[in-house]
Amino acid sequence: MKRLAFIVFFLIHCAGLNAQASISSAGLGMMQARSIGPAVMGGRITAIEAVSDDPRVIYTGTAGGGIWKSTDGGASWKAIFDKHCQSIGALAIDPQNREVIWAGTGESNMRNTVSVGDGIFRSKDGGQNWERMGLRETEHISKIIIDPSNSDVIYVAVPGHLWDDHQERGLFKSSDGGKTWKKILYKDAATGCADIAIDPSNPQTLYASMWQFRRKPFAFSSGGKSSGLFKSTDGGLSWIELRNGFPSGDLGRIVITVSPSKPDHLLSIVEAKDKAGLYISDDAGKSWIAQSATSNVTARPFYFSSLVVDPKDHNRVYRPAFSLSISDDGGYSFTEAGSRGGWVHSDHHALWINPSNTSHMYLGTDGGVYMSLDKGNSWLFLNYLPVSQLYHAAYDMQTPYNLYCGLQDNGSWKAPSVNPGGIQNGDWKNVGGGDGFWVQPDLSNPDILYSEYQGGHISRVNVKTNEYQDIQPKQGKSDPKLRFNWNTPILMGLKNKSVVYTAAQFLYKSLDRGITWQRISPDLTTNDPAKQKQEESGGLTVDNSSAENHCTIYTIAISPFSDDFIWIGTDDGNLQYTTDGGANWNKISTDALKAAGIPGGTWITSIEPDHFDRNKLYVTFDNHTYGDKKTYAAMSGDLGKSCTLFNVQEAESFANVIRQDPVNQDLLFLGTEWGLFCSIDAGKNWAKMKSEIPEYAMVRDLQIHPRDHDLIIATHGRGILIVDDITPLRKLNVSILNAEAAFIQGRPCVVTNGRLGGSWPLSGSFVGQNRTEECVITYYLKNRIMTGEVSIEVLDKEGNLINSFPGTKRKGINKINWNMRRKPPRTAEGGARLDFGGFIGPLVPAGTYTIKLKYAGKEIAAAVELIEDPSGTHSASDRESYYSTVMQLYKMQEDLADLVAKINLLNKQLDNGIADLQWKSVKKVALAFRDSLQTLRKSLIATKEGTAITGEEQLREKLTDIYAGVAGFDGRPTQSQFLGMIALDTELKKALIKFNGLTAQFSAAINKKLPEGKGISLP
Repeated sequence: MKRLAFIVFFLIHCAGLNAQASISSAGLGMMQARSIGPAVMGGRITAIEAVSDDPRVIYTGTAGGGIWKSTDGGASWKAIFDKHCQSIGALAIDPQNREVIWAGTGESNMRNTVSVGDGIFRSKDGGQNWERMGLRETEHISKIIIDPSNSDVIYVAVPGHLWDDHQERGLFKSSDGGKTWKKILYKDAATGCADIAIDPSNPQTLYASMWQFRRKPFAFSSGGKSSGLFKSTDGGLSWIELRNGFPSGDLGRIVITVSPSKPDHLLSIVEAKDKAGLYISDDAGKSWIAQSATSNVTARPFYFSSLVVDPKDHNRVYRPAFSLSISDDGGYSFTEAGSRGGWVHSDHHALWINPSNTSHMYLGTDGGVYMSLDKGNSWLFLNYLPVSQLYHAAYDMQTPYNLYCGLQDNGSWKAPSVNPGGIQNGDWKNVGGGDGFWVQPDLSNPDILYSEYQGGHISRVNVKTNEYQDIQPKQGKSDPKLRFNWNTPILMGLKNKSVVYTAAQFLYKSLDRGITWQRISPDLTTNDPAKQKQEESGGLTVDNSSAENHCTIYTIAISPFSDDFIWIGTDDGNLQYTTDGGANWNKISTDALKAAGIPGGTWITSIEPDHFDRNKLYVTFDNHTYGDKKTYAAMSGDLGKSCTLFNVQEAESFANVIRQDPVNQDLLFLGTEWGLFCSIDAGKNWAKMKSEIPEYAMVRDLQIHPRDHDLIIATHGRGILIVDDITPLRKLNVSILNAEAAFIQGRPCVVTNGRLGGSWPLSGSFVGQNRTEECVITYYLKNRIMTGEVSIEVLDKEGNLINSFPGTKRKGINKINWNMRRKPPRTAEGGARLDFGGFIGPLVPAGTYTIKLKYAGKEIAAAVELIEDPSGTHSASDRESYYSTVMQLYKMQEDLADLVAKINLLNKQLDNGIADLQWKSVKKVALAFRDSLQTLRKSLIATKEGTAITGEEQLREKLTDIYAGVAGFDGRPTQSQFLGMIALDTELKKALIKFNGLTAQFSAAINKKLPEGKGISLP
């Protein structure tokens, strides 16, 4: 019985420890990310709305970066939707209350990488706070219209699910401000509402286009029998189809717009098999006339879905598409907009025209936001929005390390991870074109990198000479047609860092930087011919951009144990590996995957071979292209013979990437379409990382820098985010998590004055954040400290207190920065000028220091190691000279402060005594004493009244000038500084002698004539 009780106790105890070996999202709050851009090219802008009577207030919706607000006409922006879905389909401002904003999530530009939405949201305070107002299962919302005469009436066009049939689609109406919704126009589960327009002169008159469409991972179909244009004159109670003059047969996506100044004048772009194009009606839709439009006007109707009429002139019509087409005759003819204001990015999706000044416009493109002040003839790029859409990121081993990334429709780029003054737009260097995907630096040659754009087009780039050579493997005489994924992988060898790998349906390897390629595998895909009909993709409009290429290798991974141990994953569900460099291949059974709950044929998005066990691997699977948004992230410990699916508790969407920390085998990171997750217990428990990371960020890639220990996050909409130094996460264990408080050691602290300051950011442009150069002190609190103060003390090796500062009280990980300086010196008080010497303390020398955390009457202690800057140029002798000089100046500052404090104290005694009748006999002597002290004080500190900038310099100001100059530089002081210090030291000593002489002379003369205790008390 006792044995049984012991076993029960043991199991409960172990279970308790195991349950506590995890951390919550709140506990990760101080593991903050910094945003570095890029903003030199933005991402796809899906919606723009501005306040009509104050167009400086702008709201911008993005494909993957949430909603941004500007209150100064686009000169600066603030993200206002970071707690919610980042894919935005539509925005609307209540015409009767500018503070009420509606946002429909789920982009409706139905390309292959479009992300899903999470319903419709409303803000009542200009975007500061949001509440979901329903329609959560719609996935995609294309337009929101608020009745201009009744704010409670809202219409929402819902194309609905892209990848599967679903009934939550069509045109929805709310008559109670969004509390309830009614579907007022619906066809079937495959057909949604693509567009809606309202007659501003009669809000009961509505126009809505219905669109039948479906995308599959290997094909897209736009159009069908259920598509059409419909009209209601009773607020959506009843509808009639408008077809007179439209093409016969099936229709596809239809754009509809009403001229605000002439509501009977309608324009529509109609996708059809025959006679697709622009149609105009001058009788409110009763009849339509086809117009001979330019190719830009009719281009890619499933993707370009905007048509905008000037609010004051029905003849002025704008068609955003590949470029911006403009008509001055009501849409009967078009010309292309000029670009005198500079190049305008292609692919336009949103246009807002100022109703009070129609020369003023905002344009949203695949590259960001533009502004025009002359009706679209010239444009200014507002490149301040870090909403770039990354697919992958890579790093090099330079100091500081560089980052490499590919951007959706914006090429490939390289930038430093830190830079003096921050990472500015000009620091980003273009290293490839097209839709940028993979960029891989050659770690054996810093001048060489590889970049790829859609369809496997790989270039070897010499960044020194700016030469590009196409090195894509080509189809040989007897080879089958090569199938490159739209997002074709490039990978470098781990042991041999100059080896390059890429893949089509075969895996290729190059030993000479792409001059020759070896095919080292058979076809590793299912090679299903039914999924290889891309030439037929598009539906009514053929659209084959290589985005639908299928039965391809999508991901490659090399085992840390051997470059010959290679894993591949395909877009059609095959997971295979070779242990002999490709001579033989092993396919993981689909039965093993299905047994873990992973559907057959699921897209394999990432593979992470374990860093500690050659038989273990981690894999992410994505099945959303079949309508399944579940989070599939799995682990196998036996080379795929069996798999275990992770239960990612907070995850709500599909997985894109998984990474294992190369130092702590239990530390995992998981990037999903709706957020970043972390596990410190090998995947048993997961917590969302959301400190300065949008909670629903689309995380497409993750890298861990092996030297700097940074977590690099590639997002599809918020650029690159970096969590500096994940060492504290590596150190979390049961012991720390169960402790009331514990220090967690981070990476070594480098003693430095700072190398990243010293320049000014460009006015009005985005500047990426640098990491801190201060020493980060990290500690863990099991619970939030509710009473008392929390403080940090730093002590030298002798136990002397050299600095102290407040701590934070939050539950979980806490971080406090120490600038590696002593407390600033006490400086002489008073005078007419602010003394800046009291704001900077001397840098401490490298070495071991004790840090103490004091909380709730308790304390814990730990050691922190400070090291010399490995990239520094100062010798040990230089650093010793710095420290001895700065400490001598430090002491001089405090000696001067003490002297002035004594003078001030004596002056106060003299002032009080002179006013005392008992001092009548010594008043004359007291006045002389006070005047002498004042004269001395004026020689010590600047005292001229008026402004703080008087030009007066006395001993304090001269001393501060030298002290601050020496304290602000790590190395040997200049000879002038040293000689100046000696001169000032002499002056200070003379002042001390002068003071001592005055006090001895006058105090004796005063005190001998006054009763004991009534005279001067010397400080």
